[in-house]
Amino acid sequence: MGAPRIAIWKFASCDGCQLSLLDCEEALLELAGAVRISHFLEASSRVEAGPYDLSLVEGSITTAQDAVRIREIRAASARLVTIGACATAGGIQALRDTRDLDALKRSVYPDPALIEVLERSTPVSDHVAVDAELRGCPVSRRDLLELVAASLAGRRPDLPDVAQCAECKRAGTVCVMVATGTPCLGPVTRAGCGNLCPRIGRGCYGCFGPVEGANCAAMSAQLRDLGMTAGEIMALYRGFNAGAQPFAEEAARHE
Repeated sequence: MGAPRIAIWKFASCDGCQLSLLDCEEALLELAGAVRISHFLEASSRVEAGPYDLSLVEGSITTAQDAVRIREIRAASARLVTIGACATAGGIQALRDTRDLDALKRSVYPDPALIEVLERSTPVSDHVAVDAELRGCPVSRRDLLELVAASLAGRRPDLPDVAQCAECKRAGTVCVMVATGTPCLGPVTRAGCGNLCPRIGRGCYGCFGPVEGANCAAMSAQLRDLGMTAGEIMALYRGFNAGAQPFAEEAARHE
């Protein structure tokens, strides 16, 4: 039947999640030997038409052309998986959803009439059916390889589904909120980053988006007890996953 065909696609993003795949190095070479990479412009000039067994999509949908292209990719893909905060939650560019778009264009571009974008920066799932989502800014290399392997094998991927606090506890990392009063979104953020910030004494910035059932109201109450103002709390939620519903709603509550 031939090797499974994989395509990697870019929309509005920084390319960081595609670079995470390239950073897999030796594991990527093994993957490339087991599949046929039919479309991956970050790494190869090879461009083959579909259908594809698996499409990995990075980036948010920000233009009318994007909306058309993602539907074409979905139609050509047996499985479609979104990777990273941009594709799963609108990305850092979703911050513009909280402002007047015309005013923003006027403040940045000398001829704003030439800028044709959608009113909002939206996740891929707002436009087409998605088979799985891999969160993070950028995604974890380990989780990316696990998701690709599981998708091709037709099984459920083994991905973190707990809060960042669980990852800290497993690693023996001292809680920065308890020990030093450092604001941290760990209790409401999905694990998966490898405990990057808390292990060096910094609070979690929510790179992997809200964990299922995130109690953002209780989180904000704790942040207020640490001395944060409403504006500071709002800004903390409006980061890489500003468009994720629990974070977006809690930020709006403090605006």
